[in-house]
Amino acid sequence: MVEGGLPVAEVTFRAKGADLAIKLMKEACPEILCGAGTVLTTEQVDKAVAAGFMTENPFAAKGFDPADMSKENYDKIDIHRPYVDNIFLVSESGKKMVRELDLIDVWFDSGAMPYAQEGLRNLDSDRFGITADFIAEGVDQTRGWFYTLHAINTMVSDKCAFKRVISNGLVLDKDGNKMSKRLGNAVDPFWALDTYGADAVRWYMLTNSQPWDNLRFDSNGVDEVRRKFFGTLYNTYSFFSLYANIDGFDPAAEAVPMSERPEIDRWVISLLNTLVKDVVAAYEDYDITTAGRLIQDFVCDHLSNWYVRLGRKRFWGGTMDTDKLSAYQTLYQVLVAVAKLAAPIAPFFMDRLYLDLVEGESESVHYVAMPEYNAEVVDKDLEERMALAQRATSMVLALRRKAEINVRKPLSKIIIPVIDAHVKEQLELVKTLILNEVNVKEAEFISDTAGLITKKIKPNFKTLGKIYGKQMKEIAAAFGTLSQEVISEIQASEAAGTGYVLSLPSGDVTLNKGDYEISSEDMPGWLVATEGAMTIALDVTITEELKQEGVARELINRIQNLRKSSGFDVTDKINVVIYADGEYLAEINASLVNFAEYVGAQTLALSVKAEDLAQAGEAPEVEWNEGAIRIAVSRM
Repeated sequence: MVEGGLPVAEVTFRAKGADLAIKLMKEACPEILCGAGTVLTTEQVDKAVAAGFMTENPFAAKGFDPADMSKENYDKIDIHRPYVDNIFLVSESGKKMVRELDLIDVWFDSGAMPYAQEGLRNLDSDRFGITADFIAEGVDQTRGWFYTLHAINTMVSDKCAFKRVISNGLVLDKDGNKMSKRLGNAVDPFWALDTYGADAVRWYMLTNSQPWDNLRFDSNGVDEVRRKFFGTLYNTYSFFSLYANIDGFDPAAEAVPMSERPEIDRWVISLLNTLVKDVVAAYEDYDITTAGRLIQDFVCDHLSNWYVRLGRKRFWGGTMDTDKLSAYQTLYQVLVAVAKLAAPIAPFFMDRLYLDLVEGESESVHYVAMPEYNAEVVDKDLEERMALAQRATSMVLALRRKAEINVRKPLSKIIIPVIDAHVKEQLELVKTLILNEVNVKEAEFISDTAGLITKKIKPNFKTLGKIYGKQMKEIAAAFGTLSQEVISEIQASEAAGTGYVLSLPSGDVTLNKGDYEISSEDMPGWLVATEGAMTIALDVTITEELKQEGVARELINRIQNLRKSSGFDVTDKINVVIYADGEYLAEINASLVNFAEYVGAQTLALSVKAEDLAQAGEAPEVEWNEGAIRIAVSRM
């Protein structure tokens, strides 16, 4: 505010919440720097009213309370033009003061951020005008800010304002159209935050695409992130906390030496440290998208769907032996590390997770350092072996889905053609693990697939055409004549990480991974799948013995669900009576002859028997094949 509307001697503006004054030194005149509404609503405006320059204090008249920061309170006033032009103040000499009309370009305001964020109080500090490690701004807002930042820093401090810049793309609707109120495709950000939570929205936006790419915002994608990533991580923590509280697990207990831990524990610790190395490197390179995707894949595919699922029974044991303690310590270590790694992207969820785990060791996850990479516990050979097991398991389960045979029904055999001796050795070491996961009795590794599995190969015209455009017609013809032996050699080259050289009259063609697609034809009674260098054949013939075991596994599933819905404790012993009739009763009785003890052991049932459906009474009904049976579960 200047006296009598004279030229201003000092221009004041706000940037990042701090006042910054630019001395123009044209001529001295009284001025008042108005940086907050408090000045206007109390002393100065009341003085103007008393001096007769205003009829009333407009803020007080509308009931505005400067101490109340609520939205409802601030909705009472508006200090933008033209309303602010009707506010006058009083100089020390008693003259009328009006608002200075001249403004500096708003980009100059933003460009002064390195100084404004510190304020004049830190004028002599090293942080006053500090060079930023990076800045970020939308692609449609870059020219003014990026230029003025450098211009002001160069003029004032003779140095650049920032070292790196991330130019954010635009947020579009799910169909790739620019959001517009007119089109009705704009997403209310406050609705998204209220519906899905700030962390889920942030994680989706940062991992769905690179920041500089345009983002197609789909609320279904945010919901998927909330369920698949945050839901999976929460369920993993809930599983851990449930059994840790039952057993009184103490994180401060002496750690089981890594050499004495089971292979599954050493694997996940090795993979965790590989994750730490890769995620920290991504953060250091300002690649938030890659960091988030790595964390999400680790949690969903490796931690929850593999480590916890395979080791679930280890937490059910009655005594805290070395194996059980190792399981607790391993899962605890992994969860704490994940909370630290993911904290920059999901600050609220990870802070809660971390504090629930450490209980008083730290005030916040944001006050602790990132996990440190430990090369001594990394076992790449073990990681490779487990990756083979995961891939083989995934392929067999996909074949089961194709044949509509669920995993509770046992099958007799899988055949895996293996050319590389090292891969065969690795698969032999995880054979039992694979068989248990896919519920198959036997695995056979063969080197010669002639007469057993027929493979087909076709070229990827998109990748090959970029390099061998003129030869593509010849390449396509050659692919149609490749023998089974050559296709196997191509797979072997891929497994070894090398290219296969295909000799043609017009010149050699090097085939790398992605330049072709290999598939396999099914055999009678078998289903065959090929993924990269791995081919698996699954025997889908179900014998009477396999059928009985499958019935037993289905019974276990139904009984466990009833235990859970009945609110039984995980340690409660039970009695089970199964009520059925017709062919359902016959197949259940036939199964219990050989598998009643197995069903009891898996469900903590002291007795398991089948009765006629007419005696079921009020026993709960459960789905069975195309119909239903009833099962009574009583606590001992």
